[in-house]
Amino acid sequence: MKTILKSLLLLFLLAFSLQSCEDQDDVAAPADLQINNFIWKGLNQYYLWQADVPNLADDHFGSQEALNSFLRGYSSPESLFQDLLNKPISKFPKGQAIDRFSWIVDDYTVLEQELQGTSKDNGMDFRLSYKPGSTTELVGFVRYVIPNSDAAAKGMKRGDLFTGINGTQLTVSNYQSLLGTDSYTLNLATYDGATFTSNGNTVSLVKTTLDENPIFINKVITSGSHKIGYLMYNGFYGNYDAQLNAAFADLKAQGVTDFVLDLRYNGGGSIQTATRLASMLTGQFTDKIFAKIKWNAKVNAFYESEDAESLNDRFVDKMDGAAINSLNLSKIYIITTGGTASASELVINGLVPYISVVQIGETTVGKNVGSITVYDSPTFGKTNRNPNHKYAMQPLVLKIVNAVDFGEYTDGLKPNYEQKELIGNMGVLGDPSEPLLSIAISNITGSTAKRVQSDEKALQAFTDSKAMNGIKNQMYLEKAPEGLLRSLK
Repeated sequence: MKTILKSLLLLFLLAFSLQSCEDQDDVAAPADLQINNFIWKGLNQYYLWQADVPNLADDHFGSQEALNSFLRGYSSPESLFQDLLNKPISKFPKGQAIDRFSWIVDDYTVLEQELQGTSKDNGMDFRLSYKPGSTTELVGFVRYVIPNSDAAAKGMKRGDLFTGINGTQLTVSNYQSLLGTDSYTLNLATYDGATFTSNGNTVSLVKTTLDENPIFINKVITSGSHKIGYLMYNGFYGNYDAQLNAAFADLKAQGVTDFVLDLRYNGGGSIQTATRLASMLTGQFTDKIFAKIKWNAKVNAFYESEDAESLNDRFVDKMDGAAINSLNLSKIYIITTGGTASASELVINGLVPYISVVQIGETTVGKNVGSITVYDSPTFGKTNRNPNHKYAMQPLVLKIVNAVDFGEYTDGLKPNYEQKELIGNMGVLGDPSEPLLSIAISNITGSTAKRVQSDEKALQAFTDSKAMNGIKNQMYLEKAPEGLLRSLK
């Protein structure tokens, strides 16, 4: 997508934008409305559902003065942003608002870091579920612990349970305030398959600036004549693409015959990284369409007219000048849960037209839309950002479909072999006996799958740490197209 044509197009757009002098975009907003003005104009330009939000219509405000009057009606940038999103309740998915994932921050430095896997974190990745028989009380369980984190230093491990924070029971109304602080004390619990009971133990955790390498496990499992590559990959962070490519070089050198990609806790990330991962898994489809990008009507029409190739995302054989290490797979096994979202779903959906994809675990989140980072600048990119504030938006601006134009999975991608994670039998990640991995290995080798036998009822999921963060549940373009503001009006 980074072609010479696109670079020339950008120069044309920037030059063309200078010719517009009567448009309201050329009238500076008052100092007290700079942030609100940026929010409205950025959403008016790029928001995927711009045409469905009356207050974002191109002709809704006849002048900058009229727009200013509207913007003064909001007490904070956040309230304006939320009010401009497409929020009507949809019949799908699951009765939730159409836009569940757009985001705004008051410090783009933090946003940029988190999109690359750096955040303030104690290292405990967890899920929250409803307690049996309750619609308000929650229980948490640890899914994995990030190495070299405070949680790792304190001995936290997969499967640890907690029902309270600082002595207060977790509920649907207090979990964000209790878990959102920089330090807190977990009240640990045990579970007998029916009831959670506090065991009196506590662990105090502190959040620090932490880099999470998304390559959590990379190994080869030998079973009979099969050399099964296993990669547990927890986030599409572009800063680790070179390490991901190196991991595939190691797998390739070991002569893997089969492959299991574990995306059960992967909330998403970079579209470019997703394309590169798909190219590492295959290799025989270079330059074929992996995915197609669809913007709102006015942005999409512009690209269709001026640079239609920019709407295609293709398999690649190089990244940053280096050859991609590819496995040339014709079949893949992918593990998912209700925490698998965004770029993870893109990989699954993008591969389906080309190779056999066997999905194991739980139905995914159902996020088929992506975002870009929108800054307060003349082009909405990083160049010449407004020095008076550090607000930035991460609004949904595009929808992704695969090579055969399928992208309707807002109810999630359903597994071929369903198996929920059970607290009483979580297993060790990467171990062949871990329940979900065991199903994949059994399918590969042709042996009888050892289904999990338990009287435990699967707990109803509420949310997880990546979804709570918001930024870690995104699918985004690494670089937003710049220079379209005035040229489209």
